[in-house]
Amino acid sequence: MSVALSIAALMLSPGSPDADAPAPGAIAPVALQAAVPTEEPVQDPVVKPAPHPAEPEDIVVNARRNVPGDPFVALNAKSFELTQKFDTAVVEPVSMGFDSVVPVPMRDGLGNFIKNLREPAVFINFVLQHKIGKATETVGRFVINSTIGVAGLFDIAKRKPFHLRRRPNGFADTFGFYGIGTGPFFFLPIAGPTTLRDLIGGTLDRLILPTLIGSPFTSPYYNIGTGTGVTLDRRVKFDDQLKAFRATSDPYSARRDFYLNGRKAEIDHLRGKDTPTVGGVRPY
Repeated sequence: MSVALSIAALMLSPGSPDADAPAPGAIAPVALQAAVPTEEPVQDPVVKPAPHPAEPEDIVVNARRNVPGDPFVALNAKSFELTQKFDTAVVEPVSMGFDSVVPVPMRDGLGNFIKNLREPAVFINFVLQHKIGKATETVGRFVINSTIGVAGLFDIAKRKPFHLRRRPNGFADTFGFYGIGTGPFFFLPIAGPTTLRDLIGGTLDRLILPTLIGSPFTSPYYNIGTGTGVTLDRRVKFDDQLKAFRATSDPYSARRDFYLNGRKAEIDHLRGKDTPTVGGVRPY
């Protein structure tokens, strides 16, 4: 179970959706349904009609309407449905137990530690976007939190007198900054929503520390342990939003649109445009 949960965490990276704010909606209807006639044809009780060759049954197909950016909507909706079942049966009860047992300061400390390790990727991408001022602030955050903040467990940099707030960034954001489109939308089993652009960008983000430093960031024990803890904490924080998705008439579309609209707003912000959005997409 911890492996499945950690997979969900690893699929969410700083810049593909970063994990600051990330969970599937409710069970979506099955994409294809067949309606089979249930009544037998009525025959004359005296004169039997001549036999006719068997004709195929009429099949009524209720398929989701294709929408731009979601060419695999039927497959995604099914994946969404299965993920909701897994969430209800496993992730939700485990995360709520995690919430009741692990103190908030410990959960926040783990989250701060993981975010601090992502700052090198944030720095690189601000440089690629020619935002040198924000890149410099990111270096300052990393140095302050890695030292005074005890290896990043405490976000000292955002407090007085520094006032250096965290700005998530990553290769997927850089791709969007330079006008590369999202590509098709995917709802991955367990891991949740993403796009082709975010999937590629997130993979590049995750390769930075293992490539530059190596152990322990190449260890499966490190990734499973930290990934599971962060995923459970995100699930707790995203619970209210999940309930809102499940209360809609089409939870799958609500979840997809929330993700895509949030990512668009983030890219627009990097490009100097303000786009209205309902919350963020980075939690789960």
